Parts: sequence; C-alpha cells; structure tokens
Amino acid sequence: MKFRYTILYVDDVAATLDFYGRAFGLETAFLHPSGDYGELSTGETKLAFSSRRLMRQLGKAPGRPDVKTPVFELALKTDDVRADLDRALAAGATLEQEVRDEPWGQTTAYVSDVNGYLVEICSLVQLPSAG
Repeated sequence: MKFRYTILYVDDVAATLDFYGRAFGLETAFLHPSGDYGELSTGETKLAFSSRRLMRQLGKAPGRPDVKTPVFELALKTDDVRADLDRALAAGATLEQEVRDEPWGQTTAYVSDVNGYLVEICSLVQLPSAG
C-alpha cells in the first residue's frame, strides 16, 4: 500500500484552499464543482479537504480541531522558516509557537490554520545514517 492522501474536514473547502495558497504557497490541484472536496498540489501524497456538510450527508459526525489539544499536526518543510511564518501570519494564520532552534538540529514554528488545525513550519531534519 501507499499513503495516498489526508483529508481534513472543514466548513468551507474553497476558502481553505485559498488560505493554504496564500499562507504556504501551495497550489490548488482540484476543487469539485460542488465545492465539497478539494486537493492541494503537494506531491505524491495529497493534502485534501472535505466539507463537514458532505461528511454529515455520508453518515459521519466530523469533529472540530482543537489546537490546544491536537491529535496530529501538518508539517511543511521550508528553507526559510522565519519568512514562511511571516507569510502564514499575514494570510491569517494564528501564531502558536515562535521560530526556535530545536536540540535535534531543526528549526520550527507553529501556527493554526483558519480552521484550527495545527501546522508546523520547519526546516529539514538531518537524520543519522543507518550505517
């Protein structure tokens, strides 16, 4: 098997795609004419959004994210954490953690998106070799 996509449940798919474009420079790959489903161009694994309304029609009861008690985070790698944090904040993201250098050699910052999902803006982690 391959990990194909992650779908986040949101109230407004089109507005979320627009936010991710302005905040993180990610391009919309697809938006269904109904407006209930969309995907970002993120490589082989897609970041997608489905409307809560559609999920309720499908018999699901989607919850809401809580940035104070997150159960996951999205991590977006960049070469310039500070510049991309500033761009995200200008686009309407909420600051959760300022830029900091981590003891494992990575630079990180955290925001919450317009839906309340936790997003890490980070540099590449240099993992030790397996040898």
